[in-house]
Amino acid sequence: MTTHPETMRNHWWWRPGWSVGRRFYTWHLTFEGQPDVHRLAADYRSALAPAGKALTLIPDQWLHLTMQGIGFVGEVKEVDVHAITEAARSRMADVPAFDLEIGPAILDPEAVLLPVRPDEPVRAVRDSIRAAIGDVLDAVPERAEGFTPHISVAYSASDDPAALISGALDAAEVAPARARITAAELILINRDNFMYEWEPFARVPLG
Repeated sequence: MTTHPETMRNHWWWRPGWSVGRRFYTWHLTFEGQPDVHRLAADYRSALAPAGKALTLIPDQWLHLTMQGIGFVGEVKEVDVHAITEAARSRMADVPAFDLEIGPAILDPEAVLLPVRPDEPVRAVRDSIRAAIGDVLDAVPERAEGFTPHISVAYSASDDPAALISGALDAAEVAPARARITAAELILINRDNFMYEWEPFARVPLG
């Protein structure tokens, strides 16, 4: 994660395996019914508006904290996804619900990020999800290492100098938000419209 990039990088290039119409099973923390998180995002959307088309601003309904992928629809058996969900229910029953503080924003070459604190309970949820996947599949996708919990409030939509965006962030006076995390969401995500959009698959409560 780079916090002082000189140049932005377009986030919306097609990563391996992705194309229009593809759907991916992944776990996220989402923020429906979290008005303070929505207030924070709205404040940053306003502060970043001068960047115009250089940024894709994330609306409230698509705010998320990426946790752990499983695989593409058609490459992972749905029966295995259901089994992972049930294993996660058992494992996450031992992880208490928790509060997060979100923000202030930092700049990455591909996104405006909102760090979260403390990160230990987020990692505990992810560890439980990875263990549940390991209960069902022969291998757990994605590396355990290198996970940095954050929420993206905007994605870079161009390969341009970062000065305008970094200046807008430096001038922004936005109070951090608080969120209560009581569940993890298994979703079917797509990026057909230059936005991460999804359909819910399962919601697993924390203990």
